[in-house]
Amino acid sequence: MSESLLRRLSVKGPMSEILRNLLRRIESRALILVIAAAGALWAFFGIAGEVAEGETLAIDKHILLALRNPADLSDPIGSRSFEEAMRDVTGLGGVTVVVMVTLVGALAFLMHRRRWHAAILAGTVLLADISSEGLKLIYDRPRPDLVPHGSYVYSASFPSGHSTLSAATFLTLAMLIASLEPNRGTKIMVYVLAMLLVLAIGFSRVYLGVHWPSDVLAGWSLGAAWALAAWTTLLRVHRPAGPR
Repeated sequence: MSESLLRRLSVKGPMSEILRNLLRRIESRALILVIAAAGALWAFFGIAGEVAEGETLAIDKHILLALRNPADLSDPIGSRSFEEAMRDVTGLGGVTVVVMVTLVGALAFLMHRRRWHAAILAGTVLLADISSEGLKLIYDRPRPDLVPHGSYVYSASFPSGHSTLSAATFLTLAMLIASLEPNRGTKIMVYVLAMLLVLAIGFSRVYLGVHWPSDVLAGWSLGAAWALAAWTTLLRVHRPAGPR
């Protein structure tokens, strides 16, 4: 997929022309994805810089307190059933659920002889988790202490591990499924469901008072960067199914 390969296909003919067009399309898509991944990383480090300088603290506090009853900060807005639902949702971004989803997804791809899909899913989730935990140690940001936590926490706050893992896992899984699905409507549905799930998990972390909003934004950026890197890798090894 380099210029040298394109030059080798310079001989006129219908087959060579099809191959040249395909290679150009893959190159352009890969370039766009690389740029997007770089943009996501730039967003992460931009947020990290603002957090380190304390520039996000005011808006972080404002959003966190807006989700609480002013008369009782231990009481999130909404009904008890909604609060319990948020605990259920936040669990979908936890390590246990993510590992189970990754194992089931990888096994399903292997059963359908899609080794690259299985490897990309497992590798992306693993790298996202390692990067998230490593960055937590580097930034060592304390958890919010304005309100009582509505969920158990045991690590530093920045970036949000749930947001990072959910974005990396569910966006990558959606992309891998879409690459095998020729129906455009199904592709769109898979992406929309993945995005809604990622957004819900991130919101639940702030709602339960266990993360600052900037932690979640940084986690989404980091997870999206890994998902885009996975997409770029897939383009190198697999031709996505065409729409119908």
